[in-house]
Amino acid sequence: MTGDNLTRTDAQHRAAEVRLHTIDVFLDVRDAPRAEETTFSTRAILSFDARVGGETWVDFLGSSVDAVIVNGESRPVEWDGARIRIRDLSEHNTVSIAARGVYSRSGEGLHRFVDPVDGAVYLYTQYEPADARRVYPCFEQPDLKARWRMRVTAPAGWRVLSNGAETDRRDLDGGTEVTFAETLPISSYITAVAAGPYHRVSAVWDGPEGPVDLGVLCRASLAPYLDAEEIIDITRRGLAYFGEAFGLGYPWGKYDQIFVPEYNLGAMENPGLVTFTEAYVFRGAATAAQREARANTILHEMAHMWFGDLVTMRWWDDLWLKESFADFMGSHASVATGLYPDAWVSFASRRKGWAYEQDQLSTTHPIVADIPDLQAAKLNFDGITYAKGASVLKQLVAYVGEEAFFAGARKYFADNAFGNTTLGDLLDALEHTSGRDLRAWSRAWLETTGMSDLSVERGESDGVTIVQTDPRPHRVTIGRYAASEGALRREGGVELDLVDARTPLPGDAAGVIIPNDDDRTYAKVRLDGDTTAALERSLSTIGDPLARSVAWAALWNAVRDGRLDVARYLEIVGVHAAAETHIGLLTDAVAHADYALAHYAAPAQRESLAARWLETVWRSLHEARPGTDAQLVWARALGAVAAMDAGRAASLRQLLAGEGQLPDGLVLDADLRWSWLFALASTGQASAAEIDAELVRDDTAKGRRAHRAARAALPEAPVREAAWVAAWTDETLSNDELDATIAGVRAGGRRDLIAALDGDYFSRIGRVWETRSIEIARRLVRGLFPASDDLTAATTWLDSSPGAPAALRRIVIEQRDVRERDLRVQSAQGRPA
Repeated sequence: MTGDNLTRTDAQHRAAEVRLHTIDVFLDVRDAPRAEETTFSTRAILSFDARVGGETWVDFLGSSVDAVIVNGESRPVEWDGARIRIRDLSEHNTVSIAARGVYSRSGEGLHRFVDPVDGAVYLYTQYEPADARRVYPCFEQPDLKARWRMRVTAPAGWRVLSNGAETDRRDLDGGTEVTFAETLPISSYITAVAAGPYHRVSAVWDGPEGPVDLGVLCRASLAPYLDAEEIIDITRRGLAYFGEAFGLGYPWGKYDQIFVPEYNLGAMENPGLVTFTEAYVFRGAATAAQREARANTILHEMAHMWFGDLVTMRWWDDLWLKESFADFMGSHASVATGLYPDAWVSFASRRKGWAYEQDQLSTTHPIVADIPDLQAAKLNFDGITYAKGASVLKQLVAYVGEEAFFAGARKYFADNAFGNTTLGDLLDALEHTSGRDLRAWSRAWLETTGMSDLSVERGESDGVTIVQTDPRPHRVTIGRYAASEGALRREGGVELDLVDARTPLPGDAAGVIIPNDDDRTYAKVRLDGDTTAALERSLSTIGDPLARSVAWAALWNAVRDGRLDVARYLEIVGVHAAAETHIGLLTDAVAHADYALAHYAAPAQRESLAARWLETVWRSLHEARPGTDAQLVWARALGAVAAMDAGRAASLRQLLAGEGQLPDGLVLDADLRWSWLFALASTGQASAAEIDAELVRDDTAKGRRAHRAARAALPEAPVREAAWVAAWTDETLSNDELDATIAGVRAGGRRDLIAALDGDYFSRIGRVWETRSIEIARRLVRGLFPASDDLTAATTWLDSSPGAPAALRRIVIEQRDVRERDLRVQSAQGRPA
């Protein structure tokens, strides 16, 4: 991997030697509109204390380091491409470093994007966990906080933003220099800059401590689609809620939120300048589930203003101290502010599902993880750190009580504001306010791996027993249901403390029994045969969407474990998804159906199952109420399954040509058109000329990516092979262009077109990890892993590469795990569970 992989040991040593005060940053991006200019001027002035006569290093990844001045004295440049060595330090030091940074196409560092609609150039930064050093020299570790003073020179007429408010602006030759207010102490990874002709909607939140300026920004060509009023409403509600809940008003001055292109994440919590993927700017129809997800993300990032920005983990071992809390707070605040009262339903279905999948990989790790270096940190932004951590926090809130939990949070912020913490600091605060000993709870939930399975064992004479694998303490509700007037109705629930492997359930063995039906605890629910059969008949009649969510998740986990046949699952989805009133549950159910077909169906059955599922989707689309979210979900599902089966290709072609009759109320917008055209391309039912013609119709950034994917999806071996080679070798591809290329290569599951390239994969991954950024390398290593029926090549590579970087080995191990599950579940089809 290019650049220095900073270790925890090195970071601890530097933190012990250096006390950082301020960093002044000067960026000159006046040449950014010129495509031939690949670098920019950057200078940083670092003020810090150190041991007299000692030495340290400053991190920088870029094109060159041109000058190093220490306490007014010019020094020789000692730079190894990642670290600038600074020797013979004084007690108080001022170090000025002038350098050249490199514009990024990978979404790391300072990303440059050219909008094909109008040719406008846009810049933005993304740093977590350690890419600020790609833009300016700094101490790149979270426990060396500084007050930052930013000054950026950009082309005249551009909007320029940073964490602080703009304080001065003056014209210079060929541009404008903008100065920003000094920040309060923050870590390098949450500093930020954005520049370009961004469209802005301004507003104000009248907070209890005075007005806060709000801004919502996006590219100019997306301005017609920016629903800023909704975003501002969410923002005002969130700021009011969090300020009161945490006992401390929003501390960072202004609050800008900017939607940026080719973004690697959902969003990033830079104080005063939060960055979001512009996928949240809906240029076509959007379901309530999509809007809820956006609101959740907005609130998630807002929670970080306290959890992560105000109080920051000392090292990435405690990444959960910010991400688990923000993930929990996204759903909690969605409910508390009245925005989405059913937010925990979506959390149970989607976020927990992500956690369960991650926790069943051989690379699973505790929520409080062992992170030896930055590469490991990059890969730990995963389902354990986010969703499992949030699930466990939900349990903790129930355990200590919401009032004590938030009182503990307020104490935690008051005691540690602008500082760095570890697990113990948080537990101390919560123990103080709750009066509970949380160390045993922490060992059971934060410091261990894996999860329990909860199942129901019905005895002929001794009632029901709740069986727990991998026992740990749970407070859980066991729901009892009975069929009444054609519906499953909850007759009551029993609250149990589960500690041992077997716990008797009061009552008889009759009826439908769903463990954890209020989704209180984190555990995989295994349904017994009687309950599964009842859900097969009546799942959609359960009145509580949270209980339905648990039932849907249990069925899906049964499919993933080979305990429920794909064919049977598709029948359940076909019947009950069409009647599902919660749009998030519907969306997840049809997505799981598509995944089951592609990964878990036995090869001999896949063709017939895909044809049947295609007809189910087609019928559901036409039966859905016109203009509803459900109709849109089924229309999108049609594109997904049509990429595997061409049975409705003629109808899709007619609809795209405007010759067929669209279902009433359905708008065939650009995104839906591309989805259907991609499906036709992957099955050989669309030509390259037709794909090119669609690009003329939608020559936008998103259209160009969709065009690239569709061209690569054409089911011809030379086309797929050319796209494969381009993915590995064409370094001009941006992060999103690479994803589009990979999507085309893998389209329709046409393994036969690329099977000959398996050996090429294993010959390339070591080199690509050494020479490309981690973001690009991991997309390649994950996205192009061979979907072979024989995993010998993967095992051989792992056995023969013990010295390969641990992060690279982790990705290969995880992809092998995923494929092993595919094959194991495929082989279980048709066998008794």
